[in-house]
Amino acid sequence: MSSAISRRAWLTGATGGLALAALATGPFAGLSRAAARGSATPKVLVIGLDGAGRLDRVKDADTPALDGLMAAGITAPTSLYANPMARTESAPGWSTIITGVWPDKHGVKDNSFTGADYTTYPDFLTRIERARPALRTYAIASWAPIPDRIFSAEVDTRVATPGAEYDKGTTARAVAQLRDGNPDAVFVQLDNVDHAGHSSGAASQAYLDALHEADAQIGELLAALESRPAHAGESWLVLVTADHGHTDSGGHGGSTWAERQTFVIAAGAGLPAGTLRHDVRIVDIAATALHHLGIPADPAWKLDGRPLHESFADDFDALRPELGKAVDETGVDGSVRGFTHTPPAGWSVDNRTMGGGGVTEWRGWSFTTDEFWTKAAPDQQRESNVRARGVFAVADGDEWSDRPVTGTFDSTLITPAWPLTGATPAALTYTTHYLQEGSQKAEVLVSYDGGPAVSLKTYTADAVARSETLELGIPAGARTVQFRFRYTGGNNWYWALDGVRLGTAAPDSP
Repeated sequence: MSSAISRRAWLTGATGGLALAALATGPFAGLSRAAARGSATPKVLVIGLDGAGRLDRVKDADTPALDGLMAAGITAPTSLYANPMARTESAPGWSTIITGVWPDKHGVKDNSFTGADYTTYPDFLTRIERARPALRTYAIASWAPIPDRIFSAEVDTRVATPGAEYDKGTTARAVAQLRDGNPDAVFVQLDNVDHAGHSSGAASQAYLDALHEADAQIGELLAALESRPAHAGESWLVLVTADHGHTDSGGHGGSTWAERQTFVIAAGAGLPAGTLRHDVRIVDIAATALHHLGIPADPAWKLDGRPLHESFADDFDALRPELGKAVDETGVDGSVRGFTHTPPAGWSVDNRTMGGGGVTEWRGWSFTTDEFWTKAAPDQQRESNVRARGVFAVADGDEWSDRPVTGTFDSTLITPAWPLTGATPAALTYTTHYLQEGSQKAEVLVSYDGGPAVSLKTYTADAVARSETLELGIPAGARTVQFRFRYTGGNNWYWALDGVRLGTAAPDSP
């Protein structure tokens, strides 16, 4: 596909590519009659754009192929970790995307690959090979460590594009494979956007030009799918992502919002067109690819990702329209809407013993986003709260104390009274991101049928970026259960919670 194709032509389907008016045309045969009958053969194409995590710059660039994918499916801006979990570099970024787990599991913290544990957490193509050996897997990258180190030798074909060929060679080889071969799962990485970021910065025209060039290469890949002889009987899922962003002046590896930005774009396989999601993380790509190919994730794999075909929104995410701008925080720019003290419907916050004064945004339990919270106080491990999604709850005594206070931080977040039904053992599940200091304490309490609240778990040591499952000893005849999350302390650290649910008992999976 020529890079000269206009954005309008691509979006209207005039090129024979994606069509907004008729999505049954174009590279997504999952919308064909075969898919409607459930007889289409599922296939996956994952495209990685190195250093292209700045979705704001993607939208500024001339990127008709990406525009078409966003119009046809899901667009999900998301963010990365920072030190001490990992640097915003390619090795941890691609390892996270390809394995479907965060750096605290796969072990890659920087481009040295020191500590990598791909034995316990292998790449998604290797998992495909082990589950269904007959499927054909193919990985190609302009950055050689991806096929050489992250993807295992169990993958059918791994190609590190010779340096002289670079992204043009990567694209040409991938196009030939998609058009003339019979792959079931393909990973393609293009590198030139990252080079433009390093040499000229994300604010430059050169960065926009590199995005345009990469977009034209994506167009070639999509055209190759559409030209396949068996295309009408196939259901292709296309996923596009990036390993990290870039600063305006150029560079990455640090903790700034520009460096931590990334995204997931997904189209095909019945995903809803033109959808914006805030509950998505880059670890979801591996899980989504496996799901599309009919390979269920084994709980023993301990994947952090979940298929995009499922919605992960919880009660806190319903607060997004209510989020306001900074009041006292000076590090958060005025365009960012990211906090509220108003709890979701059915929830409440008890601040009867909460101290006075302090920073408005953090006076008692607040509901916030990764962008707002980390910009308020960078480089204090808030960036490691990777297992939260969308809007989450925060009790932050450290930030509250940045203005004069009276008393201590003492605030309790209270869930609705949830009904207890069925004979299945019940459990409370949530993600916790807790950093301990001094006399501060975090406590989970439970009560049944409005009775006294008793302690279920207490945190007096770090519990950073964990998923927690607490089994309940439900009294005979109990009809409802309610939980309280109480945080007490002074000018100490913080406690962040998300995904609070009453579910069935299951093993803890930190």
